[in-house]
Amino acid sequence: MSTKILMENKNVLVLGGAGFIGAHLCEELVKKGDNVICVDNFVSSDVENIRTLLEYPNFEFVRHNITKHIDYEELPELKRFKVDIQGFQEIYNLACPTAPKDFLKFPVQTTTANSVGVIKALELAKRHKAKYLLASSSAVYGQPPANSEPVSEDYIGLLDFLGPRACYNEGKRFAEMATVVYRDNCKVDAKIARIFSTYGPKMLQHSGRQVADFIRQAVANQDVTIAGSKDLTMTFCYVKDIVDGLINLMASEITKPVNMGSEKPYTLTQVAEKIIKFTNSSSKINYGDQYAHSNQPTIPDITFAKNELNWFPLVDLDEGLKLAIDYYRAISVLHETIQGQAYADTEE
Repeated sequence: MSTKILMENKNVLVLGGAGFIGAHLCEELVKKGDNVICVDNFVSSDVENIRTLLEYPNFEFVRHNITKHIDYEELPELKRFKVDIQGFQEIYNLACPTAPKDFLKFPVQTTTANSVGVIKALELAKRHKAKYLLASSSAVYGQPPANSEPVSEDYIGLLDFLGPRACYNEGKRFAEMATVVYRDNCKVDAKIARIFSTYGPKMLQHSGRQVADFIRQAVANQDVTIAGSKDLTMTFCYVKDIVDGLINLMASEITKPVNMGSEKPYTLTQVAEKIIKFTNSSSKINYGDQYAHSNQPTIPDITFAKNELNWFPLVDLDEGLKLAIDYYRAISVLHETIQGQAYADTEE
């Protein structure tokens, strides 16, 4: 199939597009004017993340498990995008359960998403001669260096390939390997983004994304519970910065894996304190057990992204947390309004 664009706008397929990062990516692509086909099965995502996008004529949602067969060219809802003629010009693959707290609930889904799903997506990119971007993870680095130095793209860490997290950590390594094989042997224009800890609006609650849980607890004036020690350190990159990086990487000629994340580490205690301050909360901080089988987070070296992609995070932690808090409060008010209306309707 030719890569010639027969319509004014590109057809862009976003696998896992109703997830946290995927939904933000869909929003940016819709704003650019691309025809966006969002695919998700809601294993670890939420329809609320894309509800406002459903009103746009250049956006379409397809509920589907990417490990199963589908013929996009035959879907009636995609006829207006002429997929049967134009095909896809770009494919972003973000489809994989990622909840830190609950990933053990979906070991089979995680394994097949990182293997069968990736192969099917690469075959689709091969068929359509589409650009392909894999959203990989800092988890491929395994244990960070003993000196906690930032890791560059050539770092190879210790990873338990048969442990309980292997479906995700080793799964992402397999996904990268498959992407490189198709790049080198099938001429797929493939990119790999290794994404580090990300936060912002649309994070799932109760999923182990600690920033989201901190905000929920602080707004409710409940104790803010940190899963881990007082000194547990992570980096935090605002989701819009990550999305900008993904779009820039897709448009680039880079074929090597690229780290995307913030270089500045904070303790979770510092983050919790900021959230309590910004919400004017009376919450206290306490500490619980670290999530089962969780890895010590690594700190990214983003020198390659800076030099070759001209990308680096622009949103600082304070600004990003305030935006995430504003979003959570707005969503909470909306849910209360909907629930109140539903209750009123039942009383009539």
